[in-house]
Amino acid sequence: MALALPYLECMAADSQQKQQPKRFCAMYFPYGAVFRPEDGENAQWNWIPKGEGTDFEFNRSLACLEPLRDQVSVLKGLSHLNGRRMGGHDTADIWLTAAQLKGAQLRNSVSIDQLVAMRNADATRYSSLVLSTDGGIGEPTRSSTLSFGRRGEPVPAQNKPQPVFDRFFGSDTDSLASQKQKLQNSKSMLDLVLAHSKSLRNRLGKHDQRKLDEYLASVRQIEQRVERSQRWLDIPKPEVDASGLHLEADDNTPRELIQTMYDLIYLAFQTDSTRVATYQIGNMNGATSIAGKFPQLLGLAKNMHGLAHGAGKGKGAEQLGKWDQFLAEQLGYFLGRLKSTPEGDGTLLDHTIVMYGSSNSRTHNNTNYPLLVAGGKGLGFKHGQLVSFKSQTPMTNLFVTMLNRLDVPTESFVDSTGEMGELVV
Repeated sequence: MALALPYLECMAADSQQKQQPKRFCAMYFPYGAVFRPEDGENAQWNWIPKGEGTDFEFNRSLACLEPLRDQVSVLKGLSHLNGRRMGGHDTADIWLTAAQLKGAQLRNSVSIDQLVAMRNADATRYSSLVLSTDGGIGEPTRSSTLSFGRRGEPVPAQNKPQPVFDRFFGSDTDSLASQKQKLQNSKSMLDLVLAHSKSLRNRLGKHDQRKLDEYLASVRQIEQRVERSQRWLDIPKPEVDASGLHLEADDNTPRELIQTMYDLIYLAFQTDSTRVATYQIGNMNGATSIAGKFPQLLGLAKNMHGLAHGAGKGKGAEQLGKWDQFLAEQLGYFLGRLKSTPEGDGTLLDHTIVMYGSSNSRTHNNTNYPLLVAGGKGLGFKHGQLVSFKSQTPMTNLFVTMLNRLDVPTESFVDSTGEMGELVV
């Protein structure tokens, strides 16, 4: 196991920072889960539990979460209304944005994790940790990241454990003076680009001005990251023990890879290196996703996409259910680590909202997402329940509820109609 110093009140510089950090993370898997009639064959593999309210029973797919029952709420019936108008493989892009992709470039909008990241930008060394199995950004409607910036631009995801560990916890080989000089050189170059762009903009047409503005917005984001790095340069990175981490894990070792990514999120939260993380376990790009072969490497019959398509035939539900079960076991491992780590008047999990799910129910069906929320009891969330919502209830109501408890005051988000009183005290 990896060890690290927890967040300590003595680390805070003033009374405002002495409040316990409020954290958010979201984990996504593609192609949906097992949805079968409750009285039919293979119903034991249904992702949605049996029952209602606090009187519910996990089926085999989520049974491993029973020890965490009082920290989990399963939500039934929710989806993004804009997602219902999209193709079945197109909806991962908007899981955290709820946007209606617009224009020839299929422009997205800001994701909720990045709103929280902006709120905490000055409090931590890194504003967010963006992970996926495929890495990078992918392409519109087949994104390899869940995170999108203020203008809807995709935030590149990292997919290799070792570079993530090195960035957050590794020692820098350059001297402090050399690091400072590199950052100063970068800032000077960015300042020069911004200065030259002002005179250029007035000579461009409206279309080119818009393209230039998008480019300059990216430049300013880089400039902000450089400035943040300068502020943190004199503060040593936290020391952690990497002996229990599988930093060499790759797409040929899915169990070790997914578990290590969860470990890295845990360490980043525990050391207060960031308060926001996203993790996409496979994109919607069919069999070409790196994660597509994970089920077969674990001994199941088909790739991830094939399992989803075969779930309604023969023993297909059992095969997909075992994949659902595997993913839930990894989530349970992560939630268990958060729950077992004391922090302030509770645990790390009490101060962290975790959202987990997909943007399909059955494959290609963009309604009734498999979705659960865990943690956040210290932020006002209540759990141990299966909550059913009417089909027209937008999932963005959940976003508004979470954002308000993460100190991002929000009256509305895209198509929201209010908060979810069912989930909070």
